[in-house]
Amino acid sequence: MTDDLNRELERAVEQARSALSSVSTLDELEALETRVLGRKGELTGMLRRIGTLPPEQRGPFGQAANREKSALAEAVEARREELRNASLAGVRDFDPTTPGIRPARGHQHPVLAIRREIEEIFLSMGFLVLDGPEVETEHYNFEALNIPGHHPARDMQDTFWLETAPDVSFVMRTHTSPMQVRAMERFGVPIRAVVPGRVYRNETCDATHEATFHQVEGLVVDRGISVAHLKGVMGAFLGRLFGREVTVRLRPHYFPFVEPGFELDFQCVHCEGAGCSVCKRSGWIEMLGCGMVHPRVLEAGGADPEEFTGFAFGVGIDRLAMMRHVIEDIRHFHAGDLRFFEQF
Repeated sequence: MTDDLNRELERAVEQARSALSSVSTLDELEALETRVLGRKGELTGMLRRIGTLPPEQRGPFGQAANREKSALAEAVEARREELRNASLAGVRDFDPTTPGIRPARGHQHPVLAIRREIEEIFLSMGFLVLDGPEVETEHYNFEALNIPGHHPARDMQDTFWLETAPDVSFVMRTHTSPMQVRAMERFGVPIRAVVPGRVYRNETCDATHEATFHQVEGLVVDRGISVAHLKGVMGAFLGRLFGREVTVRLRPHYFPFVEPGFELDFQCVHCEGAGCSVCKRSGWIEMLGCGMVHPRVLEAGGADPEEFTGFAFGVGIDRLAMMRHVIEDIRHFHAGDLRFFEQF
């Protein structure tokens, strides 16, 4: 019995070594290793038959079989290393420490990215960042902001009106300003808050106008607030946003929800006032509308205009992104052309 088992062991090892020298791929080597050395392999099966031998023959045979199995396992591992090296030999100047190619990843839309920057700037200045409804009531979008029924902004060419409910008219908000009154109603005064969001205008689309775009509204109400606070906050905000000190100026302008109202310009950061294509050779860029909150708006929000004053401002986020990246057509932001967005 022992002689038969020894001959079978020698034959299995000889065949395995012969097959080992002829394998040419790692898959073939894996199959050979499983067939000979695996849990159900030939050598493992022979070791399980030791119990059939006389007691005095079990030890010598087991030791011989284990030696052959260990030697064969070492030969398999050596052959595996040879095959791996051979597979790399055809790769010219291969450096296994070179990082792999990273898969393509998306990134933030340029308008969203600058919106996040704006939010972080005002959060650091102690402002709340609020959100509001895009479908707004006529009361908050117009009446509470001192925009009477005869004001041109109520006409259909400017506003997307929705089907009305009994006693309530709804619009797609034309600005984020309705949150001035909503914020004062909810949080009371004093208050410092900004409201970024999407707005809608019934306008013809061109290089500088879109039917939907993004604004950020700002509101500060407290005792003793003046135009000096407005100018200081705007200068600090724009300086942080553009990464340099900026010079701002105020020009009188009419907005029904502020009194007095202003257009705020700042000195062009691209030419530093010398005149370029971005600022249309004027040295100044028209930036945003702002002013001191109208007493009627304060009253609509529940604040006493005899005790409190405040300022408000609204700026187009898309416009800021256009200036930051020197983009001449706002429609690029909504076109979905990946060639455009891959630049950012």
